[in-house]
Amino acid sequence: MKFETRQRFEAKFPPACYSTPVESNGLRPVWLAAARAAMEIEARAIQAAARKLDGTLLQAVELIRGHSGKVVVSGLGKSGHVGKKIAATLQSTGTASVFLHPAEAMHGDLGICQEGDPVVMVSKSGATSEMLNLVAPLKSMRSPLIGILGTVDSPLAKAMDVVLDASVQREADPGGFTPTASVAVALAIGHALAVALMESRGFSAEHFARFHGGGQLGRSLQTRVKEVMHCGGQVAWVAPEDSLKRVVVEMSRHSLGAACVVASDRELIGLITDGDVRRALEKHDDIRELTAASIMTASPVKVAPEALIHDALLLMEDRPSQISVLPVVDAGRCLGLVRIHDLYRP
Repeated sequence: MKFETRQRFEAKFPPACYSTPVESNGLRPVWLAAARAAMEIEARAIQAAARKLDGTLLQAVELIRGHSGKVVVSGLGKSGHVGKKIAATLQSTGTASVFLHPAEAMHGDLGICQEGDPVVMVSKSGATSEMLNLVAPLKSMRSPLIGILGTVDSPLAKAMDVVLDASVQREADPGGFTPTASVAVALAIGHALAVALMESRGFSAEHFARFHGGGQLGRSLQTRVKEVMHCGGQVAWVAPEDSLKRVVVEMSRHSLGAACVVASDRELIGLITDGDVRRALEKHDDIRELTAASIMTASPVKVAPEALIHDALLLMEDRPSQISVLPVVDAGRCLGLVRIHDLYRP
């Protein structure tokens, strides 16, 4: 394994490039150091680009919203790959979009463009000849031109109706020449444009689900918790005064990894998970007097039966310590449990 001294590492990555400190012994695997520094450089570049967003983005949104047809996205090389992803994101979020390869455009593919179609042009240099060759024919079709450009003082920038600044201070590789931070920023700006358009149109999860009928994402946006939950005799139900032994027996019989602690009318009082039982055994030498109420989590995170499983996943995963089971509650009454495995089940 190759190691570098602190001096050699900092020669490649000045301290301003990263926040994770080099180990006190001065040694670090060069590939791990490069990976961390690259991610931090890209993150800061995106943050800087976000601060530069202003009324020009709103102009781009208005140009696209004001047209009843599609959006055309174009770029060459790495910018072309970014452009394809931006077009795909626009398509899936309610804005009809196609990708146009700039070289193929001049050999017949320009026919995909119709009068007035807004065109998003992605370029780091703003001087790519294939992109510049598109300007005149697009202007003849009265297409508004929106540039996501890494060089705002460039020939292409001068031809745009709206310029979104995608410039970066440096690339994320040691030599500063590989398209990395510039690609991340251009893509982030494309995503920002798509999200702003979603917001302007009131695009919701229900709308999104129409375009994502297959896969886990489509399922999570179309399936309700009540369709995958466990209820009735499938669930371990215990009372707050029940002994720990009874809790364990009920959990073993039902194998959902949890028991609902409820009152006589099924009002949810608390939840006991496998982890709660283990912690109780670790903490107490004599467990004979322990009850469900003494080891349960009171007022646990819960979900409604009508909630989308997408929302249930957010409740489970969007927290410092992920939880794997949720009680399903309607009007205060516990109906059952849903596990994270149920939400990811095909």
